[in-house]
Amino acid sequence: MKTKLLVLCLSTLFYSMIPAGSYAASNAVITNKTSSGIETSSATIAPSIAPKLSLSALHKLQWQPVNTYDTQTVILSGASQQLNNEDIRGAIAAFALPANQGSLEITLNSLIKDNQVYSPNVLVLDEQLNPAAFYPSHYFHYQQPGIMSVDRLQGVLKLTPALGQQRIHLLIYTTLADLKSSTQMVDPAKAYAQGVGNAVPDIPDPIAHHTETGTLMLKVKSERDAGNILIGQVFSTPAPKPVTVGSTQEVSSSPVRTTPAAVPQSTAPAAKPVLSDTEQYFNDAIKRAISHGDIDKALKLLDEAERLGSPTARETFIKLIKSKG
Repeated sequence: MKTKLLVLCLSTLFYSMIPAGSYAASNAVITNKTSSGIETSSATIAPSIAPKLSLSALHKLQWQPVNTYDTQTVILSGASQQLNNEDIRGAIAAFALPANQGSLEITLNSLIKDNQVYSPNVLVLDEQLNPAAFYPSHYFHYQQPGIMSVDRLQGVLKLTPALGQQRIHLLIYTTLADLKSSTQMVDPAKAYAQGVGNAVPDIPDPIAHHTETGTLMLKVKSERDAGNILIGQVFSTPAPKPVTVGSTQEVSSSPVRTTPAAVPQSTAPAAKPVLSDTEQYFNDAIKRAISHGDIDKALKLLDEAERLGSPTARETFIKLIKSKG
């Protein structure tokens, strides 16, 4: 039995070393590394470009702190913050997220009301307000209403703050191009007919016009309070890894996008080797996981440790697995 466990773990470890890009995912695209160290998506259609904003303008914004245990609802109105940029229009939202609670999974909803909706773009910045990732408006897709939800635009962001930061930032805005477009919804009668298996009526779907104001709902889960936020699944088809926000030794994959997204080059200082305390933390955590028989968790810890530059995590993992054999 122990021999079979050893073979299974080492085989899983081998497959976990294969880059995520070697798997075919229905919504994944090819990635290319930019000179800033952040990978951006590559496709054959016109690119979406992140705005170039000055540090002075970003420092003037009021960044609203987000509690990872709550859902934040923000009403954007004419009295909300705005940015003086030739492409950005109307109200904006600026959030500061905790960077010391592990990987973050952020669900952003823009609610549709009276056939109007705010079409969001999201620029992710590190603690020093250097751009790290960009999610254009077409990343946020229309979602039909449910029992506890309304018509909305929704997108999920998966981010991993680099060590040493206290916070990262989300800048949410809409653009002149977004205001010229609209979102096609699904008529409630059609949705009902589809749900119960009846013939779908031939009626036009309503249109939601994009506006400079609206209502946003932001929900943030951290690795600490949400259980396991997987950083590359092992025993099933792997999901795209979170994007790393801030300077690290190695760079994780970019968020999944339907078109490429470019960001200005970061001026963050060069990455430093992983700290000895951090390295020891991961080695101890791997030991505890294996001692409790949680090989899946140990592999996730190994993946995270090596992504941050640990030179001993893999050796620790293999020695412990062999000792159990």
